[in-house]
Amino acid sequence: MKQLLYILSICLFISCKNDPKKGETEGQSSEGPAKVEVTKSGNKFQLMVNGEPFYIKGAGLEFGNVAALAEHNANSFRTWRTDNGKRSAKEVLDEAHEHGLMVAMGIEVERERHGFDYNDEKAVEEQKERIKKEVLEIKDHPALLIWVIGNELNLNYSNPKVWDAVNDISKMIHELDPNHPTTTTLAGISQQEITYINERCQDLDILSVQMYGDLPDVPKLIREYGWNGPYMVTEWGATGHWEVPKTTWGAPIEENSTIKAANYLKRYKGGIAADTLQCIGSYVFLWGNKQERTPTWYGVFLENGKETESVGVMHYIWNGKWPENRTPQIASFVLKGKTAYENVILDAGKEYLAEVKIKDIENDPITYRWEVLPESEEVKEGGDHEARPVAVNIDIIEEKDGTLKFKTPAAGNYRLFVYADDGFNHEGTANIPFKVN
Repeated sequence: MKQLLYILSICLFISCKNDPKKGETEGQSSEGPAKVEVTKSGNKFQLMVNGEPFYIKGAGLEFGNVAALAEHNANSFRTWRTDNGKRSAKEVLDEAHEHGLMVAMGIEVERERHGFDYNDEKAVEEQKERIKKEVLEIKDHPALLIWVIGNELNLNYSNPKVWDAVNDISKMIHELDPNHPTTTTLAGISQQEITYINERCQDLDILSVQMYGDLPDVPKLIREYGWNGPYMVTEWGATGHWEVPKTTWGAPIEENSTIKAANYLKRYKGGIAADTLQCIGSYVFLWGNKQERTPTWYGVFLENGKETESVGVMHYIWNGKWPENRTPQIASFVLKGKTAYENVILDAGKEYLAEVKIKDIENDPITYRWEVLPESEEVKEGGDHEARPVAVNIDIIEEKDGTLKFKTPAAGNYRLFVYADDGFNHEGTANIPFKVN
């Protein structure tokens, strides 16, 4: 009888150990904080979680689908703040833990471009005390991976004392929490910033870089500018709106979902996977959806929760194989016979034809929807909140099999969006900026 009870106990222990919802996955402990550290062997850096190697396969996720992230075999996500206005940090960590994921927890640090003065010693100290409370609340959560101190603090700033403040925050965190490393994120990478970090932020364990179109340059620039420690890429993805061609009236031209997906894969291979020595992983941007120049530019999901082709690319990166059903691909998209790169100028109140051609690998039947939005006038920087433009009611003359004949609205600057749905939670999408005289 004792032997039987012993066998049952062993079986129960193994069952709980192997069930991520019970606690342990990729070095993650079911009770108490995970012990996270960076090790170095020869010239290679390695992130370790409870003594096991942990290469970050992650995504930036503020309000996105945590369950889907786990289903696609990621192991981590990053946030930008402990309080996102909808859920507490503990609730975010609890959900991550439930799905076997770990979190690089963002800490809100004030930015000079928003009016914060790093010469104001009292304000700097008050910020540090606020952060101390945030750290103490969640430092022992088993899903916590890394502390991310601020986001792009180098964007449009002039006072290098911000890096002194970051270093003091890192020191404080290490005193309160010996189990988790610290980092801060840079918008791009430059010699000046690496010099400042090397001189003023020596307490940081990891450097974080955020790059888009120029991501393949990161491994070379890291070495050229003299960063000799570990780093991760905490934002990367679609070509930035500041990096693309513009129309003659100044509208940035967004790549369609198929071009984006191809660039995701190319940039990952050249800018992240290519560095096997210093890079410890990355967080793709954005596992969710947001309005930034357009509602489709940066999110790998659409507003309705459908997956774009870039989700399939991340599945391939994280699993080494493509998902069973692939997203419809954009073969071509024209308005008045012109692409987005040909300055489409129309006359008000006249009829025009738009046509999209789709390639679907499984030959799934495709349904289409169309939308016209005014060009966004609320243009912010650094990912600050932008309001989504209100859709324009258009006079549709005919809509059939990927073609749309419509009457143009009043004079102004607009975009025509098309969405191609395969019935399997996937949509391809593209848009054409157009000007109405």
